[in-house]
Amino acid sequence: MRTYLFLALAASGGLLTVFHPALGQNWMVTSSSTNRWYSIAPSADGTKLVAVGNPSIYTSSDSGTTWMLSSAPPNLWISVASSGDGTKLVAAAHSNPSGNLGPIYTSTNSGATWTLTSAPNYLWNSVASSADGTKLVAVGATMGGGGIHLSTDSGITWTLISAPRLAWTGVASSADGTKLAAVGILGPIYTSTDSGATWRSNSTPSLDWSCVVSSADGTKLVAAVGGVGDSTGPIYRSSNSGATWTRTSAPIDGWSSLASSADGTKLLAAVGRGHLSGLVYFSSDSGTTWTPSNAPWDTWNSVAMSSDGTKCVAVVLNGGIYASAPGHALSALTSSDGRMFVAWPSFAPGFRLQHNSDLTTTNWTDVTSAPTVTNLQNQLILVPAPTGNNFYRLRRL
Repeated sequence: MRTYLFLALAASGGLLTVFHPALGQNWMVTSSSTNRWYSIAPSADGTKLVAVGNPSIYTSSDSGTTWMLSSAPPNLWISVASSGDGTKLVAAAHSNPSGNLGPIYTSTNSGATWTLTSAPNYLWNSVASSADGTKLVAVGATMGGGGIHLSTDSGITWTLISAPRLAWTGVASSADGTKLAAVGILGPIYTSTDSGATWRSNSTPSLDWSCVVSSADGTKLVAAVGGVGDSTGPIYRSSNSGATWTRTSAPIDGWSSLASSADGTKLLAAVGRGHLSGLVYFSSDSGTTWTPSNAPWDTWNSVAMSSDGTKCVAVVLNGGIYASAPGHALSALTSSDGRMFVAWPSFAPGFRLQHNSDLTTTNWTDVTSAPTVTNLQNQLILVPAPTGNNFYRLRRL
């Protein structure tokens, strides 16, 4: 069955009108290979990406248009975090190929090379990084209960801190690394405002918390339940660094991952992990309301977004890597010299542009001209400029 991403461009008397058939996020699979993806992280501008899974780590320097297999050794990589500029990366493994506890690796060159750190081998579940990549936090679960480890030197040394020994599943950090939040199985949410020196529990129920995310200043926090086995639950939010929490209107589901813009107003929430599948939801009001995106129903393991919330990425267990930008998959552009372009994201390979002058017919024909890539968009000059009615669509090959 063929997939179409449809947008009609109608030009009459030199006036170009763009009809938008769908609002919200437009998700398209990138050129990445199918993998058991578990986590993805972007640079602040969304240009550099790193995705981890079982058994490999991949990187992209063009917002997901192309992907490169890194030199990191094979492991069941469970979580990854990035500095703001995308040069410093930290990746944690749940286990190694032999089934033993997993290591933590770091990179200082956007994933070109990786170095084993001195962190102990653990059942690591989540890592977070400050914006400059110097302060790192990692949480995991062991047979005797989990621990929280901190690094203040970009992962060269690690310290087990005095936080409660819970089966931690998620951790988040403010941009400066001073405000932290951690969640775990059958426990409340814990926060720290002094870089992990002290921790306090919060007024939240003891649930199977799976993930937590923070705004850049650490004041806005969002935490979700589910995605651990087949457990399901709500999404909570805080606007005062975790002092108090309120339940949001998000539906009860198996939430596996959250993402936040730097100001905490734009959010993503994904359903997945275990035996659960679902949708990706988005919020543009700090979690007050949630709307399902047009991402397909799948097992979403991780979502992430650029600091301004305009570029979003997500990974699927036993699937691909998806990228999204707000607005519309197919759009019209006009240059300063009056030329008209049809544009669509360059991270959406495998689509062909088609043209039709009458929507009441099925006379769609392929546009044979090759597009140029500018600012992460495929752009095709409309020559001659449209007159009358002209309609375009993308057809998945």
